[in-house]
Amino acid sequence: QVQLVESGGGLVQAGGSLRLSCAASGRTFSTYAMGWFRQAPGKEREFVATISRSGGTTYYADSVKGRFTISRDNAKNTMYLQMNSLKPEDTAVYYCAASVVTSTAPNNYNYWGQGTQVTVSS
Repeated sequence: QVQLVESGGGLVQAGGSLRLSCAASGRTFSTYAMGWFRQAPGKEREFVATISRSGGTTYYADSVKGRFTISRDNAKNTMYLQMNSLKPEDTAVYYCAASVVTSTAPNNYNYWGQGTQVTVSS
């Protein structure tokens, strides 16, 4: 089992940057693929990015490709999401999640954090 805690959200102007972190408890972090998802008000939770156990494979949603970068540091039990060139439509609660497989589907993720709010003003 793993517990996840996100941090780094906040209010930023369009074009700005934020770096989200996801800290995991336990000694099994490196055995999980990790992902970032987001949910805007009135919308379903959507995939943002995922990274394999070793960090060697990553996938991104088309809407964030080229602007967001997912990474992980297994020695620190932490995953990151560097978000650049932010747009108002990136406004959402961002969640990190852990899965036994590298996947873009939320249903494949077994553990979730509580979420961190990202608000991008125009």
